[in-house]
Amino acid sequence: MNRDYAGGGVSFGGPLRTVVGLLIAWNVIFFLGQSVAAQALPGLDRFLLYTLGLVPRDVIHGRIWQLLTYMFLHGSFFHIAFNMLALWMFGSQLEFLWGGRRFIQYYLFTGIGAGITNTVFEASSSIPIVGASGAVYGLLLAYGIYFPNRQILVYFLFPMRAKYFVILFGLLEFLASIRGFTIRDGIAHLAHLGGLLFGLIYIKGIPLRWLRRSRRGGRGRGTRVVDIRSHRDFQERDPLD
Repeated sequence: MNRDYAGGGVSFGGPLRTVVGLLIAWNVIFFLGQSVAAQALPGLDRFLLYTLGLVPRDVIHGRIWQLLTYMFLHGSFFHIAFNMLALWMFGSQLEFLWGGRRFIQYYLFTGIGAGITNTVFEASSSIPIVGASGAVYGLLLAYGIYFPNRQILVYFLFPMRAKYFVILFGLLEFLASIRGFTIRDGIAHLAHLGGLLFGLIYIKGIPLRWLRRSRRGGRGRGTRVVDIRSHRDFQERDPLD
């Protein structure tokens, strides 16, 4: 089984926000369901893994719901613990900045985009991947853009500014995804890269509906395309500064 662990960066994220809390709750519920299934009926956990996990070959053949459901399954206690910790640490402050509606749009956009990326490059694979790490990498990218100078404790030990952390881990994921550098470590590096890529696409003006409205002079009520260059405006709202 491939599992897309979210890496080792840690940053303390302030009060738990509504949408972040609900996402954590749903992930925990799904994980408990997996655990009960594994104990209750032999083979049921495998059925759930291949039905709700992301199997690229199955997605190509029409099981597109897996692009959403795989984000709520996890392979072990430590897998979900690291992902939920990162979701709280990075996600709470982003939800504060954006509000719950935009936050969940971004989260799902990057998570599904991570699944699409993995499916495109591993279209023939029948190995399921699970985990929220693609979306978490999307959150990490946004955090690095809006809080570039915030210190992150890498593996709880080494302080690093968020902008450098994003660059470093993006580079590591890129190298790990190249065939010549890939170690069979059970981690979906392509999904991580997809989360970063789709996060960048979103922040630079996608969904396209918002982009089209901005080009017509912003007539769409309440719409705004947020470019990377405008991230300093949001720093003034940083709840921890």
